[in-house]
Amino acid sequence: MKSFEWTVVGSDIGPLLLAATADGLVSVAFHADAPARDRAVDRLVAQLGGTPRQVASGAGAASAGGPAAPGRLAEPICQFAEYFAGRRRDFDLTLDWSLTSGFNREVLRELASGVPYGAVVGYGELAARVGRPDAAQAVGAAMGSNPLPLVVPCHRVVESDGSLGGFGGGRETKRKLLALEGVLPEPLF
Repeated sequence: MKSFEWTVVGSDIGPLLLAATADGLVSVAFHADAPARDRAVDRLVAQLGGTPRQVASGAGAASAGGPAAPGRLAEPICQFAEYFAGRRRDFDLTLDWSLTSGFNREVLRELASGVPYGAVVGYGELAARVGRPDAAQAVGAAMGSNPLPLVVPCHRVVESDGSLGGFGGGRETKRKLLALEGVLPEPLF
């Protein structure tokens, strides 16, 4: 059982739910309006078995350079604000990998360490990097189950022909993130 803290922060791609255990950031969830937030917290309770504790985001203060929320989420909140402001290219956070295991964890760790800001990788290439060149579809499944999107940048994984492919946060969110990182041009409107 792992107790966790959670909060919702605003971002350029909509509200994000951030959750952390004593071991580190454990979950990031997109589009965290009230119903999605409640589902995400309930899912974390079921997966972690611990008690949730909501904390104030302090997002306004963090984005203005002031103090962020106390506790486990202070640094993640600050780094997310810096990322969306264009002042951070790499997240430097302690991560709790307990919501993923096996092949998925192996793929996600390779993605986190081997695909930098402003770069993309194909599903097949990522499969080859972990020694399973025929597992492109399994890499897609790993991306879909990523509990730490943005920090573990599944938005940087594209189809072999360069098209966007799928994304748990939606294709428009993926476009915005790749534009933020300079991979795609900013939309005209």
